[in-house]
Amino acid sequence: MRAAVRALPRPARTNARTWVVVLAAVFAVLQLANVTGRDTPDTKNYLSYALSLRGDSKRESAAAAIDYVCAGRASAARREQSVDVNRFQAPNPTRRVTEKCRRDLWAGVDKRLRAGQTSGHTAPFTSERFMRIFEARPGYPMLLLPFVTVFGVTWGIWLSSVLVTVAGGVLAFLILRTLRAPPGVALTGQALFYVLPCGTTAMRPMTEGLLLALTLVALWGCALTLRGNRPGTGVLLVTAALVLLFAVKHSQALFLALCLAGACAVVGVRRRGRGRLPGQPLVVLGAVAGCAVAGILLAAQALHYPSESESVQDLLTDHFARPDRARPWPEFLGLEGNFWLEWLRRQFWEPLFLTSLVASTWGALKQRPAFGVFLLAAAFTGLVNHAAHPDITVYGGRLIVMAWLLPVVGLPLLLERAVRVWAPSAVPVPRPLMHESGTHSVR
Repeated sequence: MRAAVRALPRPARTNARTWVVVLAAVFAVLQLANVTGRDTPDTKNYLSYALSLRGDSKRESAAAAIDYVCAGRASAARREQSVDVNRFQAPNPTRRVTEKCRRDLWAGVDKRLRAGQTSGHTAPFTSERFMRIFEARPGYPMLLLPFVTVFGVTWGIWLSSVLVTVAGGVLAFLILRTLRAPPGVALTGQALFYVLPCGTTAMRPMTEGLLLALTLVALWGCALTLRGNRPGTGVLLVTAALVLLFAVKHSQALFLALCLAGACAVVGVRRRGRGRLPGQPLVVLGAVAGCAVAGILLAAQALHYPSESESVQDLLTDHFARPDRARPWPEFLGLEGNFWLEWLRRQFWEPLFLTSLVASTWGALKQRPAFGVFLLAAAFTGLVNHAAHPDITVYGGRLIVMAWLLPVVGLPLLLERAVRVWAPSAVPVPRPLMHESGTHSVR
């Protein structure tokens, strides 16, 4: 009997892995409903950057990017008209929308090419000063490069987005399993990543999908470090995630490194308050995060990346379309206050997001207190990012999307707690996650 009981976990693991694949496959098939029309104003910049990396000229990369964007706009216009009660019988708008889109975009590109704006990798869709922001983000174009080269622009972008988003869901599953959550709870985390706004945002051809996946890699590393039996692997994952994040968007790497360092300090102080040592893995993780902060600041300065002042001017001048502000910081702080008041008003109107944050915070801190601090730190980078760009008009709340990682992992842990309370025999109690010394659990 004992031998039979010990043999049960292997089929369970196989079954869980099967469901991971099934969830990922179902999600990928559903995305076929929207192969085009997901682009944002930033997409054409990243795409032209990727095409230039394979040797396309400025005009060639601009042409491919314009064709992709205009095809998406035309497709969206056709779908919207088909369900417009006043216009559904009107002529198909595809050709008209496509021609207008191409005419408008080419007018700006031709003008800047004639003026000699040919530096950098991105096509000159806007001013050279604004393009410098995208020149500092080579990571996502490098990801796109092999896909658009092999599969073409449309399907290459779609496939890369699907794979990145699928990876995010799988990482959520791995994090929960590392925390010894039951397979059903871990699969819930994977499904939540796909159905919550983080999945929708990750599917858009821009940096956010890659940022979400890399942040989850860092959280997986934190979970392994706290678990204690593989702290070296955990620290290595966190280090790799921060390095790659710097290539994708260095400000996000800075925010995450700062927040992880703060989480290490909070957990260490909490342990000392209870008469325990923080543990070598936690100290090493804190040192890595602290060194990453210094390294990111020094590297950004050495590479002459746009500064915080330049980012503020970009925000206040509508991407440098208007003259620079003489006193940007007071204006920025005034806008910041107005922004958060309006943001809270809208959240109280539709409180799903705030409710999810509160419930998932409760679940994470009650079920896995130490890791919960790191999860909160990673989610907090979304709030920090939005605070750095207080623009209420940003489509889909993509700037704050990192905060949705808290419900992705925290709500399944809350579910685990609820099931354990109402049906104790249904969910086995996880063994304490111990450090290699055997004296410090993840709690």
